[in-house]
Amino acid sequence: MESHEPWVLPDKAPVPEGLLDAGAAPSADRVADLVATGKPVLVTLALDAPEAPEGTEPDPGLLAAASVYAWLGVRAFRAPEGQLPALRQVLDMVASIEGTRPPALTRRGLA
Repeated sequence: MESHEPWVLPDKAPVPEGLLDAGAAPSADRVADLVATGKPVLVTLALDAPEAPEGTEPDPGLLAAASVYAWLGVRAFRAPEGQLPALRQVLDMVASIEGTRPPALTRRGLA
């Protein structure tokens, strides 16, 4: 896994070989320590309200946590199937803010 492109996996997917599994909802300190090892890190994300029907709307808590973990350097994420498109969009946004990928759309404003 040499690419810097984050992996987005369904929540039932097995942990790919070579990844450090940080588990579900790890602390930022734990994630930072694992990322510092230089190996790719996997975080499992869960819905804030497990009784909510899966796939209806993106879960803001899950997406906020994903953005923090991505900023800390996590390279792989497992999340419920219905959350994967929104999760991919959040990870692309973080990469654009970090400057590791160009924005999907740029506009120049003239006043």
